[in-house]
Amino acid sequence: MDVTVSGRHIEITPAIREYASGKVAKLPRYFDRLQSVDVVTDKTDHPSYEVEIIAKVDRIDPFVAKVEGQDLYACIDDAVAKLERRLSDHKGRLHNRKRMTG
Repeated sequence: MDVTVSGRHIEITPAIREYASGKVAKLPRYFDRLQSVDVVTDKTDHPSYEVEIIAKVDRIDPFVAKVEGQDLYACIDDAVAKLERRLSDHKGRLHNRKRMTG
């Protein structure tokens, strides 16, 4: 799985890159067909940050989680939590659909 961490109006320090990469590295345990994950951070108005995580999955539209907040690291945590829930729900729906037809 490829992980890309980029920023708009903010410099991505090695600490931010390492933190975001470490968090999104756990996503494949929720859905194993992840191809790549893009983490885009943006500094909006002075004290606020926006984090958008785009998870590209094989043969499915990408999953997107967007969070805004005062703390960049908390935004990364919240966006990863949203994606974990969405990927887990999607995997459950696929599993239940296969069980119903088979």
